Amino acid sequence: MTMKRWIAIIVTGALVFVSIGVNSLSFLFTRDFSSMLDEFASTSISGYNETIIEEGIGKDKIAVLNLDGVIQDTGGVNPIFGGTGYNHQFFMSQLTDIVEDDTIKGVVLRVNSPGGGVVESADIYDGLLDIQEKGIPLYVSMGGMAASGGYYVAAPAEKIFVNRETITGSIGVIMESMDYSGFAEKYGIRFNTIKTGPYKDIMSGNREMTKEERTMLEEMINDSYQRFVDIIVDGRNMAEADVKKVADGRILNGRQAIEAGLADEYGKAADVIAAMKEDYELNDATVFEYTMNDSFTSLLGLKAKSMFGGNMESEIIGKLLSNHSAPRMMYLYGDK
Repeated sequence: MTMKRWIAIIVTGALVFVSIGVNSLSFLFTRDFSSMLDEFASTSISGYNETIIEEGIGKDKIAVLNLDGVIQDTGGVNPIFGGTGYNHQFFMSQLTDIVEDDTIKGVVLRVNSPGGGVVESADIYDGLLDIQEKGIPLYVSMGGMAASGGYYVAAPAEKIFVNRETITGSIGVIMESMDYSGFAEKYGIRFNTIKTGPYKDIMSGNREMTKEERTMLEEMINDSYQRFVDIIVDGRNMAEADVKKVADGRILNGRQAIEAGLADEYGKAADVIAAMKEDYELNDATVFEYTMNDSFTSLLGLKAKSMFGGNMESEIIGKLLSNHSAPRMMYLYGDK
C-alpha cells in the first residue's frame, strides 16, 4: 500500500472516529433502548426476502435478479458502512437459491453494470449456467449500461432485451497500473526494493515495465479475452469471426447491439417479464425479486450509518477499505 493511501486512511479514520464520538453521544441519549432491543429480537437471520412484484396463481414463480453496479467482491466491507451497490456474496446466494427452488420456472436478469472483475464475472456466468442446466430459461433486461462484464454474464441468456440508449459491448479485458517513476526521478525520489525474482514487482509504479513483462501480461490478457469471445460464440450461437468484428473494446447502443447479433429485441423490464410469461406459458406465475431484510448484519449497518449520520466520512472510509491497490484483470468499461 502506498504512503499516500496510508495517509488518506489515517486522516479519514480520524475524522470518522471524531464523528462517532459526537454522533454516538446523541444516539445514546436520544435512543429508545426498549424499541431498539425489540428490533434486534424481531429481525430474521436469513439475509433476504422474496418481495412480490406481480401476484400470481399457483406455485410457479419467475425470479427477477438485479445486477446493479461494478461486479466486484469487496468482502462485505461496504454494507457495514451503509454503502449501496453490488454485493457479490448476496448475488451468488440468490443464484444458489434459485437452483434449489423447484417452484421457479423462469429468471429475468436485470443488468445495469459497466462490468468488473474477471473472477466475479465468471462466478456469475457459471451460476447462471447451473440455472439453465436445470431447465430454467433466462432472459436478460439491459438497463442504461450492460458493458464488458455486464455483457459477459448476459451472453448465455435465451433472449437479451435492450433499450435504444443502452450502452453495451466493450468486449475485452483491461489491466492497468500507474507509472510514476518519471515523477520520482525528477524530484530525486529513490525506491529500495528487495525481491526474490526479477518479476516479483511486475507492474510496480516505481519503474518502467520491461518488454518481457509486457509480453507475459499480454498472454494472460489474451487468454481471458479468448474466454470472453468463446462465451459469446456459445451463448449467442455466433461465428467467432462475427464476434471479433465487434470484440475490440468498442461500445454499442441498443440498435447496434441488435444489428451485431449481441441482442435480440427492444424492451424494458416489464416487457421482458411479459415476454417470458408468454413464451413459456407462465401467465399465472408469481413474479418476485430478492431484497435484503433487517437481518443482524444489515441492521448493524443501519445503526452504523445512523451513528455516522450517513455523512461523507463513512462513504470515504468504506471506499478506501473496499479498494484494491494491486492491479487486476477486469472486464470493465470506464475508469476503475
